[in-house]
Amino acid sequence: MTTEHPVLVLDFGAQYNQLIARRVREAHVFCEVIPYDTSPAVIRARAPSALVLSGGPDSVYLPGAPRLDPAILELGVPVLGICYGFQAMALALHAPVERAPLREYGKRQLHVREPSDLLDGVPDGDQVWMSHGDRVNGAPAGFRIVAETEDCPVAAACDDERRLYGVQFHPEVVHTPSGQRVFSNFLERLAGIKPDWNPVADIDARTVEIRDAVGDDEAIIALSGGVDSAVAAALAARALGGRLHAILVDHGLMRAGEVEEVRRAFTHLDLTVLEEAPVFLAALAGVTDPETKRKIIGREFIRAFERALTLFPRAQVLVQGTVYPDVIESGGRDGRTIKSHHNVGGLPDDVKFRLVEPLRWLFKDEVRELGSALGLPEALVWRQPFPGPGLAIRIIGEVTEDKLAMVRTADSIVREEIRRAGLERSIWQAFAVLLDVRAVGVMGDERTYGHPIVVRAVESRDGMTADWAALDRTVLDRIQARIIGAVPGVNRVVYDVTSKPPGTIEWE
Repeated sequence: MTTEHPVLVLDFGAQYNQLIARRVREAHVFCEVIPYDTSPAVIRARAPSALVLSGGPDSVYLPGAPRLDPAILELGVPVLGICYGFQAMALALHAPVERAPLREYGKRQLHVREPSDLLDGVPDGDQVWMSHGDRVNGAPAGFRIVAETEDCPVAAACDDERRLYGVQFHPEVVHTPSGQRVFSNFLERLAGIKPDWNPVADIDARTVEIRDAVGDDEAIIALSGGVDSAVAAALAARALGGRLHAILVDHGLMRAGEVEEVRRAFTHLDLTVLEEAPVFLAALAGVTDPETKRKIIGREFIRAFERALTLFPRAQVLVQGTVYPDVIESGGRDGRTIKSHHNVGGLPDDVKFRLVEPLRWLFKDEVRELGSALGLPEALVWRQPFPGPGLAIRIIGEVTEDKLAMVRTADSIVREEIRRAGLERSIWQAFAVLLDVRAVGVMGDERTYGHPIVVRAVESRDGMTADWAALDRTVLDRIQARIIGAVPGVNRVVYDVTSKPPGTIEWE
């Protein structure tokens, strides 16, 4: 998927680099993410409309830390540096970057010192999200400082003549309420880009890409019932017709009633359900490390599809509903792995299929928009995300059949009560987690020693950041009463009030 004169995001290893791309797209401008060390000649040949320098996990002074080629700042293209990207820009321009006396992490107040097109419409005292240990300690030559925080003297700076701009805060996260305004100002007012892109416009191009990638072969779609695989299946069916075979791997880690739900939803596809629960549970026996769990599940998924070759001998391609957050959280050349997704970092090296991932560069909300445009049922398009490794990563410790039964029942109760409260569309995900610890309790005048269940419910727009949902006490009370009454071995229910960051949405 390409377009002329894109905005290019230079990736310095930030976990938020794809979120920057999402914010640019929210402004109806197409963008791509490229490595930070892409040569100036290659960037010039792409003729970008603007560049964004992402944040990164390193200190600019660490040995081997990513550095910005100063020639990139001389291409005559508008550049916005964010956090580490701003620091890299400052170093390239010979401005001082130092270890901050007080590391800023979390919400801060932005104090606007003087007017600027970059911060136009951002109120003085507005909240911004900080996450840095180093800071730019003086504006580079030609820059003027336009904003500061209590502990950061150069929170935003502008060089309007060279069209170079930098912010120490993160405008891409929802914790910076005016962040989208900053991106729109940069893209429209400072770079002069017309906001005319949308992710649905290239359905035909995506269809052609799938058809070209598969060629004369047949393909298998890895169908889970979630919106990502459903939209990928709809696109692939549009491209391949009867040459597409849908496979649902029942790995024994699904939610209550989920296999039958998928059967009912996809009667229009050639759907085969592979009964693989014994294989997956045997492979997971005795395993407690979450990364190892994910990699085992990724391996066994692929092996299950390879066994399906006997059913579809002409199938040489595996279509997956991989999306942007899967890719970024599984790490990359310069990124840090948060968790390996079974369909990305969890895949074995010797995959026998050619992989086709038509949604790889889309976010969840863009996938939903695409699904609606393809005519998928609303109930499917707006279904809450469910991880490919299933309930295995909602059981802390070893996965057993008994534990699966416990968390499956608890999860069903949580989702039923969320629906009953009319919150299904406003909550991104709601689920239960079974902890590998015991707590003392009293039930029926007798001492118990049971497992706690953690209830998790979050609000999010894209899954990259999230806030815990402030559920009404009556909803929480119904959830805890039903779980304790219906799940043997559970005597305590707790509610997770951690946002992302610093936590992740899933526990493993």
